[in-house]
Amino acid sequence: MSFSRREFIKLMTVASAAGFSLAGIETSKAGIKKNFNPGNMYEVPKFGNVSLLHYTDCHAQLLPVHFREPSINLGVGEMSGKAPHLVGRHFLKRFGFSENSPEAHAFSCLNFTESAQRYGKIGGFAYLATLVKSLRAQRPGALLLDGGDTWGGGSATGIWTNAQDMVDAQLLLGVDVMTGHWEFTFGADRVKEIVENDFKGKIDFVAQNVVDKDFEDPVFKPYTMKEINGVPVAIIGQAFPYTPIANPRYMVPDWSFGIREERMQEVVIKARKEGAQVVVVLSHNGMDVDLKMASRVTGIDAILGGHTHDAVPAPIEVKNSKGKTLVINSGSNGKFLAVLDFDVSRGRVRDFRFKLLPVFSNLINADSQMQNYIDKVRAPYLDKLNEELAVTDDLLYRRGNFNGTFDQLICDALIETQDAEIAFSPGFRWGVSVLPGKAITFEEVMTHTGLTYPIVTRNPMKGDYIKLILEDIADNIFNEDPYYQQGGDMVRVGKLKYSINPRAKIGHRIGDMELDGKPIDAKKEYIVSGWASIAENLEGKPIWDVVSDYLRDKKTVGIKELNVPKIIGMENNPGYTTAQ
Repeated sequence: MSFSRREFIKLMTVASAAGFSLAGIETSKAGIKKNFNPGNMYEVPKFGNVSLLHYTDCHAQLLPVHFREPSINLGVGEMSGKAPHLVGRHFLKRFGFSENSPEAHAFSCLNFTESAQRYGKIGGFAYLATLVKSLRAQRPGALLLDGGDTWGGGSATGIWTNAQDMVDAQLLLGVDVMTGHWEFTFGADRVKEIVENDFKGKIDFVAQNVVDKDFEDPVFKPYTMKEINGVPVAIIGQAFPYTPIANPRYMVPDWSFGIREERMQEVVIKARKEGAQVVVVLSHNGMDVDLKMASRVTGIDAILGGHTHDAVPAPIEVKNSKGKTLVINSGSNGKFLAVLDFDVSRGRVRDFRFKLLPVFSNLINADSQMQNYIDKVRAPYLDKLNEELAVTDDLLYRRGNFNGTFDQLICDALIETQDAEIAFSPGFRWGVSVLPGKAITFEEVMTHTGLTYPIVTRNPMKGDYIKLILEDIADNIFNEDPYYQQGGDMVRVGKLKYSINPRAKIGHRIGDMELDGKPIDAKKEYIVSGWASIAENLEGKPIWDVVSDYLRDKKTVGIKELNVPKIIGMENNPGYTTAQ
């Protein structure tokens, strides 16, 4: 496509007026589509009198990233074939995006490498800051909500600064309210230190479902009341309910978590009695859990959710016995900023508008104050972060119910360096993508491995115990009752082959287990290497050193065969695509 001079000037004027720039993009080479007008994309007309901005699950990514969305995101039970369990062309059709459009790149896995080269990286706090400031200028009093998984789970500098890099970035960004999950993996003392000192009088950390184990007293404020243009708004916090199960219990030994649905209803009622005309839940449940909660807890206008990294361009309206609730999930890795506008009059919400904005770094000017901060906080570590370990022949990514190519690389490293027969790597949903032909840096390894309990393990396991592990994890993901789901993905497996039927009951999902072409013997012991154990006081090498040494030795890597299970009964499910 080509632009006339008049059209191009008009495009630049619109983009510039909104605070955006096409600097660094040549329109004739970037493949800009007719429907890709950055001025239109980022022009979100003001509506109503109460505005909320929301991002979640940035996983300490201060810089723009490539991040491939899943090709497998299976829903079971009532969630089968429904958002957020749609991928590829099924997703694009549901939300009205054309293939090869910038939205298709942001929201799907399709043509990822080609589209990444065309549209560039997404996210980054300097670009997010510009977008936040622009929208706030149009929306006086707008609140910025952080859904958690901000301090860690995928960052070298997060580990090395004990989360201070992200805490200071949040303060500079102007966050008003947040809840948590991976924040708790820095330990209870560190969390309280930040909440009671850095955040005091600036950011409200809310979590109605975190209580003291002995007396069930609230550990954090259950909610906060804010006034926006004269309208009282309650923001209720819902931290990740399964933190002491999915992450080490010893890090938060005195705190009890859980969904606490009844307590949520009590908090909603209390907030309404105190005058709240708008009640919003800032959640880290995961979207399926949010959808169920919305159908059962009344009086909530919207749930702004995270944890499962689902980027859903339109709210899902859930009806309950006394009305309806909007359920919103805003993606991950700093890729998106949600804008929710309410028209509130006579004490209640009358209407709303919503937009989920991809943060294309090529189309937004970096905020100079935030960029200077990022440069300063990263400066002491640049040599280490930028070390090029090896070159990849293939697209490396992590995201989807089963193995991604970066997961496969980690499993290959564990098997080779630990002299193991089988490797297990956690089904985390964080970790950036690396394009083919690019060098893999130490920082990119850390985006996949940077957590506070990184020690590599090597243990003998009997075949029946290996099956038990796989069955237990599968139930955490594919249980038909969302309240029993923990929101991650299947453990990534090296060398071991198996089949899985997500619709089966626990104990009957996993079959056809074999190693090197031979069936797994239930009573035989196999040497299994893994990492991210929730056991306390482990000694050994951190996973990032193991993977980095492996890459330095290989110099060039490629994934010849992706070790994924045979999926039974889901081949035509819209949560599964073979189109890449």
